[in-house]
Amino acid sequence: TADEQAVAMVVYKPQKGERPLWDFPQGTLYKREVAAFVVSSALGWNLVPPTVIRDGPHGIGSVQLFVDADYEQHYFTLRDDHAEAFQRMALFDFVVNNADRKGGHVLLDDDGHIWGIDHGICFHDEPKLRTVIWEWAGKPIPQPFMDDLQHLQTALDPDQPLMQTLSTLLY
Repeated sequence: TADEQAVAMVVYKPQKGERPLWDFPQGTLYKREVAAFVVSSALGWNLVPPTVIRDGPHGIGSVQLFVDADYEQHYFTLRDDHAEAFQRMALFDFVVNNADRKGGHVLLDDDGHIWGIDHGICFHDEPKLRTVIWEWAGKPIPQPFMDDLQHLQTALDPDQPLMQTLSTLLY
């Protein structure tokens, strides 16, 4: 009913809590978190947990659905059994110019789904790719991933809603 509210655990990252970085504009990291979710969704890859902008107890910030995961697991313990998911994530990191993919920024949920988190340091206008996922460097991109990238390229036309959304988040 209209009176019922959904309750979920989330991760809240307020703009006020962002540490200044010399190479990223101050106060923009929370928007980059949301932009990563938007791109992951546009690709249809479901790599980034749902993330939105909300006004919270410490002001405006990003709010991301909390992933209940086994926090003893990370990229280096998961990579052998989830190669396709990590190949997709490596390509995603390239697309969003992820400057901070650490082994612990990868989570395995109870359903066996691999998630990538902590995307505040993405989308720089200079190449900044820094990731632990390098197994596929220099290898051909599988055709299904190329098809998804071509759909993304079309969606990034200036007149398309995706580009308009990203423009409000990143510029």
